Amino acid sequence: MADRKDLEFTYSLIDEIFRLSLGELADFSGAKYDGDFSLTLEQAQRAKHEYIASSVGIGRGRRLLDLGCGWGPLLHFVRTRGGEGVGVTLSSAQARSCRRHGLDVHLMDVRQLRRDTFGTFDAVASLGAFEHFCSPEDYYEGRQAAVYEDVFARAAAVLPVGGCFYLQTMVFGKNMIPVEEVSIDAPRFSNGWYLALMQHQFPGSFLPFGSQQVIDAASEHFSLVESSSGRLDYIETIRQWRLRFADRSLRKTAMKARLLPRYLASREFRLAFASGVSANSVCFERELLDHFRFVFRKR
Repeated sequence: MADRKDLEFTYSLIDEIFRLSLGELADFSGAKYDGDFSLTLEQAQRAKHEYIASSVGIGRGRRLLDLGCGWGPLLHFVRTRGGEGVGVTLSSAQARSCRRHGLDVHLMDVRQLRRDTFGTFDAVASLGAFEHFCSPEDYYEGRQAAVYEDVFARAAAVLPVGGCFYLQTMVFGKNMIPVEEVSIDAPRFSNGWYLALMQHQFPGSFLPFGSQQVIDAASEHFSLVESSSGRLDYIETIRQWRLRFADRSLRKTAMKARLLPRYLASREFRLAFASGVSANSVCFERELLDHFRFVFRKR
């Protein structure tokens, strides 16, 4: 699994830029357009939350556990519906931001989750965090399937029979190349080079090989209710994010100025945040990556 240092690099280092660009409750996971790209980003993110609510049952008096809660947009939505949300994250900046907004969020590794940690829940959700649960080392040492099975076992442990788990994650797509061809030294603009940029942006993280690997990992504890690809939705989401990140403000300019020494000193930082290309968007367009929404029900 990506460790706390990895996630601090990706999410905490430029935390303020995320919040200045996407709002204090920054929603940094794929929105739900369903082909209607006339929707604003905010409308599409709201549509995603409404879909989750109808899929797992979010409402007054119901408890939801958010694994990898980010800046808390889903937890805030649960609160507006009269429910109770509990979130966990490995980003200290995300945890602090959530707590400033009165959200019940804990700095915690998902692998430490037990039934008695927070009690039981009516539903579990995870949006974008599954991408970080398996590390490259886990993959190369043959532990990928076991890592995913453990995540589902921990989610099942806090749910009643019939309780639902909403999972949203990137996966390797149908045009994924052999892993050994992924290298920052591959020809510029090649598939291997773009995927390597993704690795630098999300260090310590490795994706499932398609949706079926996720479904298989869940099968001991969960039945699949629904799955769908959100690849095109994610391409539009990324396009909207880039527009917002590009919007200038004095606070963002000051924040970027403070990061200048790191930019000059760290090749990793430059590759992750200042490559000048949208590696994730290209990888989705070339179908090196895909994006799936799953609804599971505990057996």
